[in-house]
Amino acid sequence: MFGIHDFALFLVSGILLNLTPGPDTVYILGRSIAHGREAGVASALGISVGSIFHTGAAALGLSAILATSAIAFGTIKLIGAAYLVFLGLKMILDRRKQLSLPSNFRRRTTMAAFRQGILTNILNPKVALFFLAFLPQFIDPASSTKVPAFILLGLTFVTTGTIWCLVLAWFASVFSERLRKNEMISQWLNRTAGALFIFLGFRLATAK
Repeated sequence: MFGIHDFALFLVSGILLNLTPGPDTVYILGRSIAHGREAGVASALGISVGSIFHTGAAALGLSAILATSAIAFGTIKLIGAAYLVFLGLKMILDRRKQLSLPSNFRRRTTMAAFRQGILTNILNPKVALFFLAFLPQFIDPASSTKVPAFILLGLTFVTTGTIWCLVLAWFASVFSERLRKNEMISQWLNRTAGALFIFLGFRLATAK
């Protein structure tokens, strides 16, 4: 269908890749632990939206620019790294005394986690290159329906990834719920999550 071959192998490979910890995993865990289940779920959904963007970009051939242009790759990599560092510093410098927040503030935090999840994923050029390198392996080069094939494979990968990310967000928030009610521990959770984001930012900036 759509020139796709070895779909079962693609599905198994995609699930295994989703289970492999990476920047998105750490971002979701950090949000879930620091701000609770709603923020964790929102960050997971934001990551998924970013992955859908990369699927579309790969299908249209836009990601090829990142693979062939060192300047484009380096620019987007540095922007993404700077954004992660910004998020980390913001969490570390946050003066809130408690992470069990009023409902109106939690809604803003949830929307922020969703938007930041999208940007964190979109601004990671390695994700774009992954989609460009992984998906074509399961598409017949002679197929006249390469774009639908890209989209179908990409959405399949995003679906399995979203399920896994939601599971991570759920369990991480449950585990940390009681800890977040303690003022001192909640501050350290927030700062630890911020430090993780800064680490990811520097790692992305220095990656080759």
